[in-house]
Amino acid sequence: MKMSTYETNSNEQEKAILISLITYAVKQSGADPEHSMEELVSLAETAGVAVIDTMMQQREVPDSKWFVGKGKAQEIRELAEQTGATTAIFDQELSGAQVRNLEEALDLKIIDRTQLILDIFAGRAKTREGILQVELAQLTYLLPRLSGHGKNLSRLGGGIGTRGPGETKLETDRRHIRDRISELERQLDNVNQHRILHRERRRKAGVVQVALVGYTNAGKSTLLRQLTAADVLAEDKLFATLDPTSRALSLPSGKEVLLTDTVGFIQNLPHKLVAAFRATLEEANEADLLLHVVDASSPMRERQQQVVDEVLQELGAGGKPTLIVLNKIDLCNAETLSLMVGGPETIRVNAFAAADLEALLVMIEDKLLGDTAQFKIPAARGDLAALLYRVGDVIEQGSEEEDLLFVVRLNPVDMEKYGRSLTEYRV
Repeated sequence: MKMSTYETNSNEQEKAILISLITYAVKQSGADPEHSMEELVSLAETAGVAVIDTMMQQREVPDSKWFVGKGKAQEIRELAEQTGATTAIFDQELSGAQVRNLEEALDLKIIDRTQLILDIFAGRAKTREGILQVELAQLTYLLPRLSGHGKNLSRLGGGIGTRGPGETKLETDRRHIRDRISELERQLDNVNQHRILHRERRRKAGVVQVALVGYTNAGKSTLLRQLTAADVLAEDKLFATLDPTSRALSLPSGKEVLLTDTVGFIQNLPHKLVAAFRATLEEANEADLLLHVVDASSPMRERQQQVVDEVLQELGAGGKPTLIVLNKIDLCNAETLSLMVGGPETIRVNAFAAADLEALLVMIEDKLLGDTAQFKIPAARGDLAALLYRVGDVIEQGSEEEDLLFVVRLNPVDMEKYGRSLTEYRV
């Protein structure tokens, strides 16, 4: 009996044809299909797939049965037979029925963009929370598609699309998946409660939080490692790090803040991923300052910046104080650098240049501790004097009879959050 072409040995590298459909809606949105395809190639390579060829088709709307036209489906099958491809990866999300029809027509493993990203996340998650979040997202994706993944769910070989929950999901039914989803949501709720408690403790202790946000592979983890000497993975890959990492960051004044790296964003980030990783991404929502890291060397930097802004708005962090960090300027030519529009909230850096990092630290401190205020506190109120040191940078200290005099560089946000008891002592 002939083995299906997509029942591949998991030890062999999968070979894939990448397909993108350019519809009228895509054209109207202003998205760049070429860039989206380049990104899909990077995603496939990150997942360990050998990209054999790419194909694009223009249609007014997707075909309800095949997604692409029947003729294009035949073209894909012929190309797969010629090249030995075992997988077809689509740049858009497919319905269960489309997956089933394409499997039958192409005799290939069918993967869409969402499933590919989920697969990468499954390989990146290391902490218990990250693993639970990935499994929840995968099962949420799988549930409405059970009837559509005929051969795809019974294949023997493994490879992309099978990581995370693993082989157990292949023989389960909707009821078991719903039960597992409920259990994962319960466990994640417990994890989230612990996270909320930690946030509350940090808030009460007056800890100032700074979060690194940005498009995937913009260099956030590299900046965290260079600024804090953190032992974190930093690779030139999409989603090189998934789980958030927090480290103490010392500012030029000696004040310490908490710097947190968050998962990278990507265009067309599936809503189920945003939902599953909401607790993790809310680190950005809790931050006093966001460092929006942008890959200055990317020709799509403006679009990538817009994608991050849109996700931050969705998370409720759109109005946070933000510094734009144009990273990787060492990879830019003179013309590209000249086209970058800067401003008081923007800084251009090479993450490996000490002078650039020092300038960034000064800018962070100015943003966090920008305003100067004077306080006159009774000498007996040592608790208020200690609070001033926690929420600001004390520039001068003196005394006058029974009072202590302070000149403090203080951020109004910090004053509002932690220093209300100091208000009556402000001169």
